[in-house]
Parts: sequence; structure tokens; C-alpha cells
Amino acid sequence: MTFKGVHRLLLLVFMGLALAGCQTEDTPAKPQFVSTTSDSRNSNYFIEFRSRYALSYGHTYVVFGRTDGSGQMINPEVAGLHPKSTSAVPYVIGHFVPVPAETGWSDGDLEEPYRSASWRVMLSQAEYNKVVRKIRDLQANSKFWQAALYNCNAFTGDVARSMGYSVPPIQLRPQEFVTKLREMNEGRRSVSPSRVLTAS
Repeated sequence: MTFKGVHRLLLLVFMGLALAGCQTEDTPAKPQFVSTTSDSRNSNYFIEFRSRYALSYGHTYVVFGRTDGSGQMINPEVAGLHPKSTSAVPYVIGHFVPVPAETGWSDGDLEEPYRSASWRVMLSQAEYNKVVRKIRDLQANSKFWQAALYNCNAFTGDVARSMGYSVPPIQLRPQEFVTKLREMNEGRRSVSPSRVLTAS
């Protein structure tokens, strides 16, 4: 096979992987689930794996911080991987080749009408500090976004994996990714293998 033929084949593979997550439609917003670890019963630290609706197939990211006595977030932070532009052009190009990325807040991340699925895990302060260190490391080292190879699901999955969780395929739609992440891990595993999550 010629170089040109290999190039076309790789392009088709990348397009197929990128489009694999676009084959289903989002459903109405999923309920908000909250889990605790054995060390977090009296703690107000949390990380929330969240997806939101968008004009495309959506976005996956994490929200983290502390809650007040009623469970409301206090000055939450957001981390998620997305193209470094408000233009749709890098997003489209990123389905073929890696494009520059940023790893912070994006428009709509904390707006309730856009939330499509979420799973909040309450953490002890020590657990929380460990997760935040991993998030900061990912933010410092995640420079590119590519729809099939390293997308918002992959970034969020790396956070979850650092906590000892199993992670679903990154080609899923964001709503399905977050839902499956919770279903695969709730009540089974937690931020360290010796601790068990229980739904509350």
C-alpha cells in the first residue's frame, strides 16, 4: 500500500472512531447521583463527574470543591479538555488531527439546564487533595484535543482512573460516558481499593 493509501486508511479509521460516539441521541437529563467513601461521612469535599448538552454531542468534565450544609457547591472549580477556541473550526479540525486545547471552564459547564448526567463522590480532605493534585497534573500536561484519541471523556477518565475506578470507552457520548462510569463503579470501588462506595 502506498503512503497516500495508508494516509487515507488512517483518516477513515479516525473518522470512524470519532463518529462512533455520535450514533445515539442524548436522553432527558439523568438524576443527580451522590456517593460517599468510608472516610467522607462528615466531609464536605467532593468531585463530580458531569456531562452537559451542547450543539455538538456534548461535553464531559469534572467539578470539584466543597459544599455547604445543604449540599450546595461553594466556589466550585471546573476541569475539562476542549479545543482552545470559541470558534467551531478547531473543533471540526480536531476530528482529524490534534488541535491546541485548554483544560478549564467552558461556557455552560455550571448552568443547570445544560446538565445531562452527573455523579458526585464525597471525599475526605486527604482524598480530595490527592484528586486535585492529579487534576492539576493533567491540566499542566494536556495540551491537545483530538476527538478519537484524546477527548473530554479521556481527560475525565484519567481523573477517574487515578481514583481507582474502571473507565468506559472514550468514544461514547458524554451523557452515556458519565452514566456508565457511575454504573461501573458505584458501590464497588473508590479512591483506594480498600474503601467501598455506598450510594446515599
